[in-house]
Amino acid sequence: MVTIVALSIGLLMSHLGYLQPLRDVARNLFVPFQIVMSHISQAIEHSAGGLQDVQQLQKRLEWLQAEVNRLSVENVRLAEVEQENLRLRQLLNYTRNNPQYDYRAAAVVGQKIGEDPNNLLFTIFIDVGVRDGVAPGMPVVTDRGLVGRVIRAGPNVAEVLLLIDPSSAVSVRVLNSRVTGVVYGSIANELVMERIPQGEVISPGDIIVTSGLGGTFPDKLVIGQVIETSHRDADAFQTARVRPTVDFGRLETVLVITTFKPVELNTSLGPEGGEEGANP
Repeated sequence: MVTIVALSIGLLMSHLGYLQPLRDVARNLFVPFQIVMSHISQAIEHSAGGLQDVQQLQKRLEWLQAEVNRLSVENVRLAEVEQENLRLRQLLNYTRNNPQYDYRAAAVVGQKIGEDPNNLLFTIFIDVGVRDGVAPGMPVVTDRGLVGRVIRAGPNVAEVLLLIDPSSAVSVRVLNSRVTGVVYGSIANELVMERIPQGEVISPGDIIVTSGLGGTFPDKLVIGQVIETSHRDADAFQTARVRPTVDFGRLETVLVITTFKPVELNTSLGPEGGEEGANP
């Protein structure tokens, strides 16, 4: 009964407008709270959206980094392929400009700087052998000049004695003046030209090529360039330091001249009937 009376009084007061000030007070009290709650709600929504944006950006960054790494590797591979193509084109041009021989291209698969009882041994191993028509004694070249000669050949691999080995000796001549001599290797990765007759003129800058004398190598294979000469009046011969044209530290692909057969002078000078003759 009391509740009914109170509700009746409240409705009457509301109808007459007596409760409006109370409503205004209540509204004014709750407005700041509503504003704060609205800001909190917006901040939560913004934070959630920002977190999603950060996660998307992180994924995008990871993808871009992976793509950069992939492209970097691809660029290195393409640069290597381009270098290999350039080397092969240079070797192909060499064979076209020197068609008098047959060649077998080979990749360098190993290098050895050892020591035998007499001297150092500078050799490389190439991925061709007897099955490819390669035999000991065959010259090995690049488009830049003479590398050396095959000293051993297995079925699929051959060993090449480099021109810079101290035991290597090649009969040579100066390209223009035709002055002859013999080029030896040295442990300084240089070449030394000896047996140059006194009175002959040889100067820095002269190009040295094989002479073909002795039958060990074909003629006109480029050896290197003279960088210094020395002679004494008391000596019978002059000497010269020669810089090789081949970069022996960067050999990757070479050519074996398969149609050149070294001449065995003892055999060729021996009596008829195939018996080896004595040294003249």
